[in-house]
Amino acid sequence: MSSLQRLKEFLLRPSARFSVLALLVTGLVAGVFAVVTFETALHATSTEEFCTSCHEMADNAGMMLVGTTHFENKSGVRPTCSDCHVPQEFVPKMIRKVEAAREVWGSITGVIDTPEKYAAHAPVMKAREIARLKANDSQECRNCHDVEKMLWSAQTAKAQQYHRQGNEEGKTCVDCHAGLTHTPAEQQAPAQL
Repeated sequence: MSSLQRLKEFLLRPSARFSVLALLVTGLVAGVFAVVTFETALHATSTEEFCTSCHEMADNAGMMLVGTTHFENKSGVRPTCSDCHVPQEFVPKMIRKVEAAREVWGSITGVIDTPEKYAAHAPVMKAREIARLKANDSQECRNCHDVEKMLWSAQTAKAQQYHRQGNEEGKTCVDCHAGLTHTPAEQQAPAQL
């Protein structure tokens, strides 16, 4: 008998020591623990504190946010890193979390550990993020900015024209607003995050 068959028999054989109820309760408790742990880890790795815990993000991407309307505005609403960079839907969120491991790996291995190295890789990282947002119709933007509920009368005539034209042409937010949230390093004013 092969070891695979022995393993199969072992897994399918009823337990002589534990009742079915004990096994079910143990499985249920283990499952709940796994789900709670998983959700806690997902939440913890989606906080701004986590995102800016490595100096590469705090000193580069974080500083590029300073001075933009997404950092400080008259409404007082300030999105966090995950509001723009982590989808809310489960499957896209999991895919993005796996993709984000590339940035963590770049930090660990020193690929983006200085402002100069980060600046050298920034165009590729930005292009990849813009492509992701275009592919999902700028869903993360639309989580906060609902085109159907825009106050058109509060916009300038030019903004109204661009928004209507973009809507008619099937454009997504980042087609026009790609540079809105992170000011390139060479244009930054000295500030503290």
